[in-house]
Amino acid sequence: MITVIDRVAVSTVDASDTEHAHGHVIVDGDTVVSVGSGPAPAQAGPHTYVDGSGCLLTPGLVNTHHHLYQWATRGFAQDATLFEWLTTLYPVWRGLDAGITHAAASAGLARLAVTGCTTAADHHYVFPREGGDQFEALVSAGRRVGIRLHAVRGSMDRGRSHGGLPPDNLVEETEAALIATERAISDHHDPARDALVRVAVGPCSPFSVSPELMTGAAELARRKGVRLHTHLAETIDEEEQCQSENGCTPTEYAEQLGWLGDDVWLAHTVHLSGDAVKRLGATSTGSAHCPTSNGRLGTGIAPVRDLLDAGAPVGLGVDGAASNEDGGLVTELRQSVMQARQRGGPRAMTVRQALRLGTMGGAKCLGRQDEIGSIEPGKLADLALWRLDGMDHAGMTDPVAALVLGPQPPLKLLLVGGEAVVVDGELRTTSQEDLARELNAASRKLIEVSR
Repeated sequence: MITVIDRVAVSTVDASDTEHAHGHVIVDGDTVVSVGSGPAPAQAGPHTYVDGSGCLLTPGLVNTHHHLYQWATRGFAQDATLFEWLTTLYPVWRGLDAGITHAAASAGLARLAVTGCTTAADHHYVFPREGGDQFEALVSAGRRVGIRLHAVRGSMDRGRSHGGLPPDNLVEETEAALIATERAISDHHDPARDALVRVAVGPCSPFSVSPELMTGAAELARRKGVRLHTHLAETIDEEEQCQSENGCTPTEYAEQLGWLGDDVWLAHTVHLSGDAVKRLGATSTGSAHCPTSNGRLGTGIAPVRDLLDAGAPVGLGVDGAASNEDGGLVTELRQSVMQARQRGGPRAMTVRQALRLGTMGGAKCLGRQDEIGSIEPGKLADLALWRLDGMDHAGMTDPVAALVLGPQPPLKLLLVGGEAVVVDGELRTTSQEDLARELNAASRKLIEVSR
């Protein structure tokens, strides 16, 4: 089926940052076949015509870091540091079962979709012993909502008795975690160009994972040809613990364990020395920048401008909804601009650079820059059409500035592989009322079982 989006402002986010003030895009099946200025050429056969007047068309946004199960525990530990927040919530998360995780993940993915997200990476690292098939619950939520899911099979094997933060009854045995991770890859990873589900390997963090699991996970991922993800350098507490235990910084520790490279992307990377920034750039190690979550937990402001200048891929992440209760992706564009400018002044990040973080930057972190992240012929038709013709954006003549700096615009259309997932702000793949009801029930159940 041909879809024509016409009479629309287009920000392609291609290598030249090509924009069309009055342009069109033509989609054939799941692929963009034409992008240009002026009206779309007439179509001889059957097609769907979308009038984009008053709208901006961008690539679908890419979320590079999330914890979808946390949608069931929003609003907890509101004034805590990261370590305090984790120690408060771990006992609650111990009560997760597959039904709770599916409900939370489905609601979280729906929120991402209605805020312009077409691809989301979710880092799931909590596997209670009586929790059922947590990973299947996550993957089935992705298929239910209909956006692309990079399901990161996380793990923890370092409980409190070994100096870690999680309770001992919430961690896995090292070998069991590696076996389960390999099984997740075999069962769910799709390397195809148009894959809706891919799997990555993701031990949680240096303060909840042994060096044996970190190195074993890296070897497994490279043997299977999948990507690697973990948290790194999020807080000063982590820096101090790493120096005390290993005599080096978190970045140095990661490199010792084989965790820098162009197949790795790291969450947060807030506390980096100048040398660490250079190492991430030199090794093309990606960074998932999570500005709202970092602000919520008071962890600091990541050196995004420095990382970009060093050549490191940088994308945006929402992070878990227990540290970012909004849960939407488009607002992270503005947050990234504000945090960069707080750190480096008003020229530290432009609105177009922020849009690039949220699209091509994220695609590069996930290894999908040849498939998604920009609007170009031959790429997958993952597209977001934003309405900018209402009062909230009246008088703003630069549509990219309106999207990034103005209020969240209504989403007229979200296409994933040419298929409509959101139309006029409403999810079309599943019922939002059902999702809300299921999430409320799941949250109540989790709180009850944790008491």
